[in-house]
Formats: sequence, C-alpha cells, structure tokens
Amino acid sequence: MAYYAQPIARLIDELSRLPGIGPKTAQRLTFYILKMPKERVTNLVQAIADAKESIVYCSVCGNFTDVDPCSICSAPHRDRTTIMVVEEPKDVVAVEKTRDYKGLYHVLHGVISPLEGIGPDDIRIKELLARVSSGVKEVIIATNPDVEGEATALYIARLLKPLGLKVTRIAHGIPVGGDLDYADEITLAKALEGRREM
Repeated sequence: MAYYAQPIARLIDELSRLPGIGPKTAQRLTFYILKMPKERVTNLVQAIADAKESIVYCSVCGNFTDVDPCSICSAPHRDRTTIMVVEEPKDVVAVEKTRDYKGLYHVLHGVISPLEGIGPDDIRIKELLARVSSGVKEVIIATNPDVEGEATALYIARLLKPLGLKVTRIAHGIPVGGDLDYADEITLAKALEGRREM
C-alpha cells in the first residue's frame, strides 16, 4: 500500500538524498513545501536552478563564484603572499566570517582518502603547487583535524617544504566556552601542542 501520492513520494525521496536530511526531515520539508504559496515554491525552484546554472569554480582558487576570478582572488587589498588551503568552499566562508584572515585561499575539493579511492591527483594539489611559485611566502593548511585531513596536510607540507616556503597548520584544541573535562584526549593533546606564550 502506498502511503503517499507518487509526486509526494518522489519529493520526499529527492530531499532525503541531501546531506543531513533523513526520511523524517524530508517528509516534514515536503509537507511544508506543499503548504507554501505557489509563488514561493516557484521562487525556491528558480533560486536552485539559477545557482546551479550560474555558479562556477574560480579558476584561481577553486572557490564557488559567479564571476571568474572570484571576488577574493581579484580583491587588490588581499595579502598575496599567504595562501590558506581548505577542503571545501564552505570552509572559506567559515574563515571569512572571522574577519581576521586577509590572505588568499586554495580549495582542494576533498582530501586524500585511500579507503574511498581518493588520491593526491583527485584533489587540487597540482594547482596549489603551480600557484605558490609566484611570490607566496606562507601556506596555511586548514584541513579538518581528522585522519584524512591530517594525512592531506602532511602530504602537502612534504611537497611545499623543499620549495623554501613557510608551511603552517591551524591550531586545534578546546573551543571557547568549552570545559576541559568534556574534551577527549586527542583534543587536549592538540591544545597543548598548539599552546602559545601569553
């Protein structure tokens, strides 16, 4: 017995394929969309189609953009001697929200993960090597502090060190407002490792 009309079932199925959206959330979203005024649904569909149509990867850094090169790569006030390497475009947004970093970015679009069949040639490491030859003094590696992120960071550092560049890694540790007794051993070890003088 079918619980939903075919169009509803299809919408639930498509929504549940999105990351972080399970069947229950997909069902809630579907019923919410069905209750929306037709004009808002049309606007939502058009916004998705427009984004998919007009967003491309920046030819310099690999970030999402609607103009090439992106606004960060083309901004004259950015520090061109520093490049921060991140895994995904969403990481650029996270760093930019701090308003503390003034350099450029390089988006890898993934990490080295042998278990998933992703090697160094499958992410944008060659493009990074090509970029660092033009006046770059420091490369900040800001991959996630998981096994794949650490392996990718080490691989990139080994490639860049012989070129005479300063290669740094973002610090990891206790979040602001966090309690020490809730932190795991690895987080505490990283916090000690990344300590600085006051």
